[in-house]
Amino acid sequence: MQTPLTELLGCRYPIIQTAMGWVADPTLVAATGNAGGFGFLAGAVMTLDEIEEGILAIKSNTDAPFGVNFHMYVPFAEDIVDLCIAHRIRAVSYSRSPSARSVEKLKSAGVVCMPTVGAFKHAVKAVELGADALVIQGGEGGGHTGSVATNILLGQVRGGVSVPIAAAGGFRDGSGLVAALAMGAQGIAMGTRFLLTQESPVPDATKAVYLRTPPENIVVSKRLDGLPQRMIANSYLARLIDATQLGLLIRALRNGLAFTKMTGSSLWDMLKSAWRMRRGGELSLGQTLMAANAPMMIQEAMVNGNPEEGILPSGQVAGLINDLPSVEALISGIMAEADSTLEALNKHRNGDKHQD
Repeated sequence: MQTPLTELLGCRYPIIQTAMGWVADPTLVAATGNAGGFGFLAGAVMTLDEIEEGILAIKSNTDAPFGVNFHMYVPFAEDIVDLCIAHRIRAVSYSRSPSARSVEKLKSAGVVCMPTVGAFKHAVKAVELGADALVIQGGEGGGHTGSVATNILLGQVRGGVSVPIAAAGGFRDGSGLVAALAMGAQGIAMGTRFLLTQESPVPDATKAVYLRTPPENIVVSKRLDGLPQRMIANSYLARLIDATQLGLLIRALRNGLAFTKMTGSSLWDMLKSAWRMRRGGELSLGQTLMAANAPMMIQEAMVNGNPEEGILPSGQVAGLINDLPSVEALISGIMAEADSTLEALNKHRNGDKHQD
C-alpha cells in the first residue's frame, strides 16, 4: 500500500510506530521496520551516547529506514541533530518548542521533519517552520494529548496544511487504517498497540494491566506536569490527585533532578530549558518546572515493572486490545484486514450499482 507518506519515509506500509519513552527501544524499532512499518526511537529519554548506541543497534538488525524522536529544547539538541545527519536517519519527530534553525539544518541534509501535534494551530505553525509531514494526535491518544477527537482534528488539519498526515489516537487494526485514509490521512501512527506486542520491552506485569483495563478507566489528568495527559487510572494517579500543590512541586523538583542526572545534563541546563520553553509561550513557569515529572514516573511502570507505583500512559484503544502479537503478525494482520475491508466496501458499491 503506497501513499505519499510511505514515499516520503521509504517504508512499505503507511503504519508508524510512535516514540514512546522507555518503550520504543532499538528492538521494537527494528522489528517495525522489518515488518514494513516505520519506527521512531525514543531518544527523548536517552543521553546522547545512548541515542547513538540505539541507532547503531537498529542498523545492525534492519536495513529499513527509521526515525529518532527528541526534544529540541534540551541542551544537547544540536548534537542530536548532527548525530541524525551523520547517521543518515530518515526522519526525526519532535513536539515542543521546535528550533527553526534545527529544522532547516535537518531538511537541508535530507532528513524528514515530522513533529507530533494535538491542535490545529500547532499543525499550521509546525508546517510554517518547515515540517515535511505531521502526526496529528486526537484526544483518544495516550500521553500528552489534546481535547479534540481524532476524526475532528484530522478534518481541521487536512483543510489547513498540504503535507502528508499520519492520524494517531484510537487506531489498532486494518479497518481503522482504511477509515483514516478515507478521512484524508496518508497513514496511521500507533503507540499503545505497539506497546502491547512481543517485542515491546514493557514488563509482563505492566502489559497485563493494559490488557485488562476498559476504555472508561483510561482518563485525562493534568497532575503530572500541568498539561493534559491520558493514562490508565491506578492507585499512583489517585495519590497524585490527592497531593497538595507543595507536595507536587517537591516531587517535580526531585524528579527533575533525577531526570537531568539520567540524561547527563545539570540543574542549570534544566532551568535554561525551562526558560526556553516558557519564552516559547507554550507552557507556564510551573508547567516547565514539572516537565521532567512524566518520564520519571513512567519509568517505574515501564522499566521497573511496578504498574501501581508509576504512571501508565495509554490511548483509550487499549480497552479494545486483548492480545500480544509479534510486530510482524500485527502489521501483516493490519494490512490483511485493510485489504478485506476495502474489498467489502467495494462489494457494497457494486451491489448498489446492481440494484440501480
